[in-house]
Amino acid sequence: MLELGQTPETAAGADLIKDVSEATFMQDVIEASRDVPIIVDFWAPWCGPCKTLGPALEDAVRKAGGKVRMAKVNVDENQQISAQLRIQSIPTVYAFWQGQPVDGFQGAIPGSEIAAFVKKVGDMSGAGGELAEAVEAAEKMLAEGAVVDAAQTFAAILGEDPNNAAAYGGLVRAHIATGDLEQAEAVLNGAPAEISSAPELEAAHAQLELARQAADAGPIDDLRAALEANPDDLQARFDLATALHAAGKTQEAVDELLDLFRRDRNWNDEAAKKQLFTIFEALKPDDPIALNGRRKLSSLIFA
Repeated sequence: MLELGQTPETAAGADLIKDVSEATFMQDVIEASRDVPIIVDFWAPWCGPCKTLGPALEDAVRKAGGKVRMAKVNVDENQQISAQLRIQSIPTVYAFWQGQPVDGFQGAIPGSEIAAFVKKVGDMSGAGGELAEAVEAAEKMLAEGAVVDAAQTFAAILGEDPNNAAAYGGLVRAHIATGDLEQAEAVLNGAPAEISSAPELEAAHAQLELARQAADAGPIDDLRAALEANPDDLQARFDLATALHAAGKTQEAVDELLDLFRRDRNWNDEAAKKQLFTIFEALKPDDPIALNGRRKLSSLIFA
């Protein structure tokens, strides 16, 4: 229903730009980006450059004619989202397409670069959307165990778009899945500098670290027996979490690490907290294990 004085055109324009919270991020960014690319502006009221960049982004998004939408996230009011996406300074801008972050930048940039960025993101639903669909298909192959086919598809995507962070991350994970950790590291180190801090590559780096740990993981049954004999054996609990994660039991691994942190948060230079962050970074931002785990860890930290 239109508000007093609104035309259908102005109402549609208002829908292009939304203030988004932790409660609505999944719906207004992750899910909405499956239909149209979403540009997310992470800002704060005290941030001077944000006051210039935000309005310029909004203007460019309106001029794009519906090919892209914009979500505004106040980092002071939504610290959990900021932590999940590793927002270290503001303004930070991410573009989401097909449920994944696909591009972004930090700091204020000139108006011409803003317009070019918005156009590039808007075009993803056209020709660029074909690459996004290819990434999605490769991810499905990887999930179903067709690792070689997935790796070949990710490599082909990089042949078309050498800065495709999602394809780089996928190729790293494909090599991890084959057990070729050296090749996974080589791919990760060969990523262009401009996407080296992209969420997909940060996640791939965390997954590689966990894969290296998995090679040294002990038998789960032996570690459980050690804990039954001595529940305060924190090293055994940490090793059990490592073994559980290596076996694909991520939720159980997180639960053991949370229990370890609850017993002694400072043990081994806060090893439990660091390991939890590594696991969370290896998961997708909207993964329920990461979301719930971060929430529980925050409750323990501030208890």
